[in-house]
Amino acid sequence: MTPSPDATDAAVNRAFAGIAALLDQAPALVARGRLLDCDCLIGPTDRPFHATIRAGRIVELVPAPVLMRPWRFAYRATPQAWAAYWQVEAKPGWHDLLALTKRGAAVLEGDIYPFMTHLQYFKDLLALPRPQFATAAS
Repeated sequence: MTPSPDATDAAVNRAFAGIAALLDQAPALVARGRLLDCDCLIGPTDRPFHATIRAGRIVELVPAPVLMRPWRFAYRATPQAWAAYWQVEAKPGWHDLLALTKRGAAVLEGDIYPFMTHLQYFKDLLALPRPQFATAAS
């Protein structure tokens, strides 16, 4: 049985809301991002989260819309793309952030310099919900 779109949207939003707590439990990942300071939009296409990252830590994560708030770049994907990406063994084309953009399920826009400079950090950060999401979805 396939979950309803509303259930998928809610599960993805819950996963993103908990990503800062998951990052706090990953000191090696925080250390990898120690030189990263930026404001960005990440998450579902329709309701992204405004993330304030300082020294590799998410110090603020606010669900959209946040009026008149600047951001350097945005990485947004459909809730279905996030659900596929967070599977324990994601299928080819759904396993990587850049693969999601290539297939048109995600959009990377704005000044992508901080994203590309810290690409492995963002790949690992956005994969943090994978174990919990895959367990909750099954």
